[in-house]
Amino acid sequence: MTPLNRRTLTVAAACLTLISVSACGADEKETAASADPMAVENCGIDVTVEAPPERVYAAYQPAIEIAHALGISDRLIETAFLDAQVLPEYADAQEQVPYVEKLPSREALLATGPDFILSGYNNVFTEDGAGDESFGTRASLTRLGIQSWILSPLCPSADGLSDEAIDPATVSVETIYDDLRDLGALFDVEERAEEVIADQQQRIAAVDQVLAGADRPSVAIVLLDEGGGIRVAGGIDFGTQIIAQAGGVNAFADLVERRHVAIDLEELIRRDPDVIVTSTCCDASYTRQDGAEEAQTIMQNPALAGLSAVQNGAVHPFLFADRAAGVRIAHAIELLASLLHPDLVPAIQDETGQDGGE
Repeated sequence: MTPLNRRTLTVAAACLTLISVSACGADEKETAASADPMAVENCGIDVTVEAPPERVYAAYQPAIEIAHALGISDRLIETAFLDAQVLPEYADAQEQVPYVEKLPSREALLATGPDFILSGYNNVFTEDGAGDESFGTRASLTRLGIQSWILSPLCPSADGLSDEAIDPATVSVETIYDDLRDLGALFDVEERAEEVIADQQQRIAAVDQVLAGADRPSVAIVLLDEGGGIRVAGGIDFGTQIIAQAGGVNAFADLVERRHVAIDLEELIRRDPDVIVTSTCCDASYTRQDGAEEAQTIMQNPALAGLSAVQNGAVHPFLFADRAAGVRIAHAIELLASLLHPDLVPAIQDETGQDGGE
């Protein structure tokens, strides 16, 4: 996803029309560059800005933390729907920006006057603004002069669609780096974006080195639904990438119809994952320890007593926020690696300062 930068062509064309070479001096170059649009493709849609966006609405944890990581906290007009506490390095910045627990309606969103919407998930851009969690299609927002962005691992096959249309080819750590570079270009913070990427790469590479040649246990990310049902993270969920980078294999990677797939207990028993982690969500105050009750619910379910993960005490609290695409990926990989390979990876302190391993 390379920026389609029109600045160079525009300045060159202007120079050719002038007799004096001096007319294309530094002042003119700076003026032309500042006036020319920047266009970047995201999920098949051209995102074009005349100048770096100044009124950014960030929806969901991944988008909020990316905005802070890129150093554009002062451009956030509102943030919405945190799944857990933000990482410690972003806590002070988050305290300084407006926050609402739930996503606004389309009308309430527009009333905030955004020029750019950054979303951690694709459901906010579904067709015709249907439902309480939709701002309308990206095309409809563009017609109002509002540009938008979906994190690339959540790219649907067409504007207005959601998880059922995710392109598996976009679900990778590399596409997150591409997003950070492209957003860095759009917001004119390229250097900051490269610093964030370098930090993520260095930390993930360190885990890779430690885990080289290690066995790869099977892992299930389990969501406990009200009423007793369960869902698991399927192959197109970014959690699959977190598991792989942490030295495991998603036990349900073959299920690709949606990010979250409903299964019965018999299917969980049949696959018998070596490790189970919860997917605790959704409150801005949550830490990993808030998932302890869910982990105990699984451990104490008589129907699951024969599972290898239960018998070996390998059922761990884990946050929904830590299996998401975004700038938490290095943190999440370090944490999960310490749970899957406690003999190789030191216990990682989570966002509360508590050890990741139990």
